[in-house]
Formats: sequence, structure tokens, C-alpha cells
Amino acid sequence: MSPSRIPDGEERGWIVPIGGAEDKENGAKILQRFLDLCGGDGADIVVIPTASRMPDTGDRYEKLFSELGANRVESMDFDTRRDCFEPNRIQRIEQASGIFFTGGNQLRISTMLGGTPIAQAIRAQNARGVAVGGTSAGASILSEHMIAFGTEGSSPRADSVRLAPGLGLTNRVVIDQHFRQRDRLGRLVAALAYNPFAIGIGLDEDTAAFIGPDNTIEVEGSGSVTVVDADGLQFSSMHMVGEDEPVCLLGLGVHILTKGATFNLNTRKASAGSLAVSKSG
Repeated sequence: MSPSRIPDGEERGWIVPIGGAEDKENGAKILQRFLDLCGGDGADIVVIPTASRMPDTGDRYEKLFSELGANRVESMDFDTRRDCFEPNRIQRIEQASGIFFTGGNQLRISTMLGGTPIAQAIRAQNARGVAVGGTSAGASILSEHMIAFGTEGSSPRADSVRLAPGLGLTNRVVIDQHFRQRDRLGRLVAALAYNPFAIGIGLDEDTAAFIGPDNTIEVEGSGSVTVVDADGLQFSSMHMVGEDEPVCLLGLGVHILTKGATFNLNTRKASAGSLAVSKSG
């Protein structure tokens, strides 16, 4: 599944996966930057809490974005796939200047929204310039290839990860969250062993990858973003090992990015960005 076609004269909106547990009290810098991309005090944000089983999740993010200065925030949950075909809900998505997915279980989002007019509307909105973000499970769902679940650990095994279709806003990356806190390097690398075309993005908590219209990742937050690039992969034993055996991979590239650093998904080049400027100054 390729991202929706960008209309002539338009540019794709920002895609903002967040690693979960983002700061919500001390400036909320990640959420504030997302809000600014949605129009600042003129922002009209739809919050989709479908991943969560907690009934107050949508209300909490409504309050957060309202306190940060959004003009309008509305939580829109989906309890059945039938909800995703309602014209008034589709129309509401088409009015929004920003769409935000909360955390929880990413499979709840994909099984409820996948292949529906709501999913198509979100994809089309992003292609027309609307920012789409999500935290934790809401981050995983944004890419074409979604990590559905997996096991912890630093070494990849054939059974480390299970993949499922995501929303497909981008096909350039595979996203994992709570990355360092839950020791998820092994499952992200295993995902790339299955699909070396993509670039692995491992998001620490309170850390976001702001993916711009030019496909440059800008890091925001207190942690790091681990970029795993399989473009130079020379050898993989994935096709010859048992499910519970470790996988041999040669030629992977790894970058650790912190706030101010960047990575271009087109050129696959990392940069220290503003970190180098402040160092030289």
C-alpha cells in the first residue's frame, strides 16, 4: 500500500510518531509542536482514542490540546467498523487540521479502521497537508508495515516480531515505541530482516520523530531516536533459521539521534543538525 497521492500544488502533511509517555505537564513540548503544525491557536484537532480501553483517554487529550491553545478539539472513538462508514464522522475528519491517535493496542486501530472510508479520509487528509500524529500504539499504526507485537531483547530472532498492515501514511519506515525502556532493538531489527527496504525508527519515551514533507526526520523530546538502516545489508540468515534462533545480519547501519539531530529518509543520511552548530559555537 503506497501513501495517498499528493494533489497538484500541495505538499504532504507532517507525520509525527511519539514513543509514548510524552511530557504532558512541563511545557508539553512535543504536543505543543504538533499543535503548532496543526495551526496553533486556530488548530482543529480530532483525537482518536480507539487503541485504548480506558474510557477517559480521549477526554484527557481533548483537555491537553485545549489547554495548549487549540481552537477546537474533539475526541472521536470507533467501537465498531460500522462507525467508520458514517458520513458525519468522515466529514469531521475532512474538516480537521490535525489528527492524533492515542496509545493502547495498535491492533485495535488496524482492525477497526483498516480499509474503511475513515482510514481513506485520514490518508487523503495527510496527503493534502494535514498533520497526523500518534503516541505509543498510535505511533506504530502510522506506517505501512506495522509492528503488531513481539518479544523484548537486543538480539533479533525469526519469532521476535509479528507485522501487520498499518495506515500507510508512509512506506519508508517501520516504527517501534517505548524503545529503550522496553529493550525492543531485537524486534525492530527482525522487522527489517523481513523487509530491508524500510528504515527502522525506534522511539524512546517522551521522544518524537517529526517527519516533514521532505521526508526529513527532526527529533524532539528528552530521549533518543534509534535509526536502523538496512540499505547496506550484505547478508541475512532470516530465511534459514528456526523461529526461536538468532538471525545473522551483516551491514546494518545504526544512528542514535537526539533533539536537534536529523535523518533524511530519501538520502538515508544522518546529521547532527543544531547539535553541531551549538558545539562549534
